Formats: sequence, C-alpha cells, structure tokens
Amino acid sequence: MDFALTEEQRMAQDLFRAFAEKEVAPLAEHTDRAEEPPMGLLRKAAAEGFLGATLPEEYGGAGMDMLTYTLLAENLARHCLSTAVMLGIHTMLSAMTILDGGTSAQKQACLPRMAGGELGTFALTEPEAGSDPGSIQTTAVRENGHYRLDGVKTWVTNAGLAGVHVVVALTEPGARHKGLSAFIVDAGTPGLTLGQREPTLGLRGMDIRPIYFENCRVPAENLLGQLNGGWSLVLRAFGRVRLSLAAAGLGAAEGALDLGIKFAVERRQFGVPIGQKQAIQNYVADCAVDIEALRRLVQYTAWLADTGQDYGASSSMAKYLAGRVARDAANKMLQVHGGYGFSDEYAISRFHRDVRALRLLGGSDEIQRYAVARGLFDAHGLQIQP
Repeated sequence: MDFALTEEQRMAQDLFRAFAEKEVAPLAEHTDRAEEPPMGLLRKAAAEGFLGATLPEEYGGAGMDMLTYTLLAENLARHCLSTAVMLGIHTMLSAMTILDGGTSAQKQACLPRMAGGELGTFALTEPEAGSDPGSIQTTAVRENGHYRLDGVKTWVTNAGLAGVHVVVALTEPGARHKGLSAFIVDAGTPGLTLGQREPTLGLRGMDIRPIYFENCRVPAENLLGQLNGGWSLVLRAFGRVRLSLAAAGLGAAEGALDLGIKFAVERRQFGVPIGQKQAIQNYVADCAVDIEALRRLVQYTAWLADTGQDYGASSSMAKYLAGRVARDAANKMLQVHGGYGFSDEYAISRFHRDVRALRLLGGSDEIQRYAVARGLFDAHGLQIQP
C-alpha cells in the first residue's frame, strides 16, 4: 500500500508548514498568555482557504481531501494546538455537517460565509449528556412553521465567536438517540444567550462557553437533515473530528519533540550538551518511534475516508493513540527541560497543558476504547455497553 504524497499534497504541505512557521508560531505564546483567540490569524487562515479546507469550491472551499486536511491540522498544531482545534471544530464538526446533511439552500446560505471566515460551532454536550448523547435534554418543539428550542449546551467551542451554530436537540422525547435532530441556528437569534467563557487548564486560545436556549424560535427550514435523523449526522461528525484531533495530536507531539531536542542540544551539564546523555537520547528515540506509528495510523484513516470506506473505528483508534503519544511526548520533553520545563517561560509547559485536552475532546479515552472494543465484540455476537 503506497502512502506517498502526491505532488499536489507535497505542495500543500509546504504551504501549510510555511504558514504555520510565519503566522502561527510567533503568536502562539501570546495567544496562550493573553487567553485570546487569534482573530487576526484566523482571518489570514480564511484568506488562504483553510476555514473552508474540505468544502467544495462551489461553496468557496479549497476542496481538500482528508489526507491533505490532516497535513494542515498537523502543521498548525506543531506550533499552536488551540488554533488547530478551533479550525477542526469549525471545519469537521460544523461546516462539514452542514455539507453532509444540508439542503442546497442551507449550503448556499451558510458554507460560503463559513469558508470566508465566519466560524461555526457544534453544540451537542450538555450538563447531563457528555459521553451519553442519548441523554440530551435540550428540546426542539414544532410550532407554527418554527421549532422552539429550550435547554443548555456546555463546552461549546467557538461559541463566542461564531456566526453559525449547529445544535443537536431532542425532537421525540423518550426516544434517546433515535429522537435527536440537528438545527442550524444563526448567532443573534432571539432566545439564544451565551454564557461566560470557561477558564481552562490549556487550550487558552479557544473560546469555550455554554449556550442557553430559552424560547429560541428557529425557522422550520433550518432543520438539518431528516427529522429524528440527527444521530447519524453526529456519528459521521465524530469520525471526522476524531481524525482531525488525531492529526492535531501528531503535530503537537512533533512540536514537543522539537522543543526537547533543541533544549538538549543547547543545555550543557557536566561539560557537555545533555543530548550526549543516554537517558535523554532514550526519551527522544521513544517519542520519535511513537510519532511515526501515529503518523501511519492517521494516514491510513485518512485513506479510508478518501476512498469512501468506513473509518469510524480507525478514527477512534487514531484519536486515542494521539492523546497518548502527545501526552508522553510533552511529558518526556518537559523532563528533558528539567526545572525549566516547570516554568511558563518555556513553551514546553504550554504543550504539556494543551495536549491533556486531547484525551477528552471528541470523546474521552474511555469512549474511544469502548468504541474499539464494541466493534471487536460485535463480530462475535456480543453487544456491550459503555
């Protein structure tokens, strides 16, 4: 099986790397310290076509395949995981779900705006519905040509910046997953209220906050996909975003390793660079091996997606592995830094904080492991539960 990049993909990779080094890297520390989303950077990313990365050109997108997109996520995350995750939520969860389930009118109304820089969200999680979306309590009731939304969504990435919200609500009480529907809700719709931004351990460049719906009336034509057909949209969105997060984890692990190697070359103890010490060499080698293993799984999953095959299980594996690899790389490279790694003056501390989120975003490690195990047990006729 040949995973060599095409000439076009290599050119795209060079573009992504140059953009990340020129535009993302210089802002990464400021973004973290100021706890401000890099809006100027996002406008530049939109101008490059990155906010419509996988959208068709007819909607203002760049028409990238999934493998090319993973190269983008990887290169952004190598310098700033916040930026890569913001882009992934906007693209893979919000915009691509509208492309997946939207009518022609919905796509024409939303996607060019989103490709042009208007951010999107994916409002699924609730206070009592995290790993169990079947417990969603936000309701959407049909009334006189509208749906009335009432409820609370939590941990909504891009919430305070977005112009378009994709909201999953219950349209058939008691039916759990089979009673979920998705809706397009424009920012500023009466009855939609933004909560306070969440203070977070890492990913401080992201705008994450709750959204409250109280008598929020959405036109009936904003139903996305089929009534009570929201769960299938959610599942496909999960597959996409988990691949995106896996690629971002790959980039973050590479970035951490870069920092560790640079420090080990420059830092001297006992008269020599600490990179001369076998303990440091072992850390570097272990990280390099794990990174290459993760790269192949990301590439394989993207290949499955691009060839129209089922990649749900593979994306769960890749996302789970990425959280582990990124965590281990950041932890070992912080150890390479010694006491300096414990100081926020060194970028490795930011990486250490940021990568922790990869074990939670897009479904926790425990849910990924369950998803993988479920597929294996299904093949033997045993149905398991989380």
